[in-house]
Amino acid sequence: MRALLLKIVLLAIIDAISIFAAFMLVLQDNWVVAIVVLVVTALVNWVYFSRRLLPAKYLTPGLIFLAVFQVFVLLYTCYVGFTNYGTGHNGTKEQAVSSLLASSLQRVEDSPTYPVTVVDRLGELGLLVTDPETGDAFVGTNDEPLSRVSGATLEGGKAVAAPGWTSLTFQDVIARTDEITSLAVPYSSDPNDGALRTPDGSNAYRYLSTLEFDAQAGTMTNTQTGVVYTDRGTGAFVADDGAELRPGWQITVGFDNFVRAFTEQSIRGPLIYVTIWTFVFAIGSVALCFGLGLLLAITFQNARMRGVKYYRLLLILPYAFPAFLSILVWKGMMNESFGFLNQVIFGGAAIPWLTDPTLAKASALLVNVWLGFPYMFLICTGALQAIPDELTEAATMDGAKGWQVFRQIKLPLLLSTTAPVLIASFAFNFNNFNLVYLLNNGGPRDTTTSLPVGHTDLLISMVYKVAFTGQNRDYGLASAFSIIIFLIVAIIAVVSFSRTKALEEIQR
Repeated sequence: MRALLLKIVLLAIIDAISIFAAFMLVLQDNWVVAIVVLVVTALVNWVYFSRRLLPAKYLTPGLIFLAVFQVFVLLYTCYVGFTNYGTGHNGTKEQAVSSLLASSLQRVEDSPTYPVTVVDRLGELGLLVTDPETGDAFVGTNDEPLSRVSGATLEGGKAVAAPGWTSLTFQDVIARTDEITSLAVPYSSDPNDGALRTPDGSNAYRYLSTLEFDAQAGTMTNTQTGVVYTDRGTGAFVADDGAELRPGWQITVGFDNFVRAFTEQSIRGPLIYVTIWTFVFAIGSVALCFGLGLLLAITFQNARMRGVKYYRLLLILPYAFPAFLSILVWKGMMNESFGFLNQVIFGGAAIPWLTDPTLAKASALLVNVWLGFPYMFLICTGALQAIPDELTEAATMDGAKGWQVFRQIKLPLLLSTTAPVLIASFAFNFNNFNLVYLLNNGGPRDTTTSLPVGHTDLLISMVYKVAFTGQNRDYGLASAFSIIIFLIVAIIAVVSFSRTKALEEIQR
């Protein structure tokens, strides 16, 4: 009985959250997502109230998390990759028009004074306006034009309260002065009618925009200069001389982001050398970590070596410490002015470990090998110990030398065992964002391109910088890069696993 009651309570909480989420999505006109949320919620209830679907009760949470955090993210990234989503192209055309008109508002010289009361609704500020001629009350917000209010409370001919709204006190108005003075409540549903703004929270004045929008012609005209900006299907209003009005709006651009990535020299150049360096870094890291780990594993397999367990413990320490701490320690040691390497090891030399393009690449590889070889050492140690001694003894009796035994027997068996680990290690290092970001943020900066990339940036850190740094953040282009990275890693993984399977069949 308690278990049933607990299940009902948990499902009730989930249902309440889902219904609230669907309601908020509907308010934002996201009907498709709202319907999906409700359908999934109904399925969850059906599964957990059913007495037959026992396996589904265990699989459902994992499937939901997989869909939300993997499938949805992948699909949304693909969608963004085919849009112009980025700085200046974040919202809809209606939002762009409203923003443009609001950003060019100028006060009408003979504007009447509108008594106002600042009101709040669930954290959203609005203006409760009293018409000075008729005495009628209206209310509006930044996103909602003025609409007539019925049942407003009047004091001295001024509306001071409205149903569904909370009137701000004088102290609240003072505390939220910046928000209140930035309010621009549309006068009507026609954006060309201007807006009401208040400088003090008690009186408002009418403002008209220096831009005039013609919805039928799809143009925006500057009434002061006479310049006409036209919607040419590029997600912005563009003048005849190519000048654009910002912000624009989000549109689907098809494969334009991919075409830009491979045709525009300012993008293609950095993309090519960053891709090459990413492959060099990933392959070099895997090869060096595996080679060093294998060498140490073979060394400590020697029966004549004493204190092996202590040596193994020391070698595992770099792997035991948090990676981000180790990276920051190396960053400090490689400091050109006061780092440990320059001051102690090299006697005060000024070696630019992290500021010279070539040395920065070598430094990134060095630090990554330091972090990665203990893991490969453990893997190779376990794989070598799993090889039957009878195989090596039989080969020795047949006259094979030590190198021949290793090359023809141990190494093939070792590779067939560790191949999936090597593939996973390659994929990890191909997207090793933490090392690049923490060590020197992908630097030194490449000054020959407009993209915010450096000489040690990997593709993943380049995607991050294109999307989240700089003055112009291009989420569409960054998503296109992400799709390219996904395809590269997927192809390499498929080919590598097919080769691994072939190798395993040979060993059988």
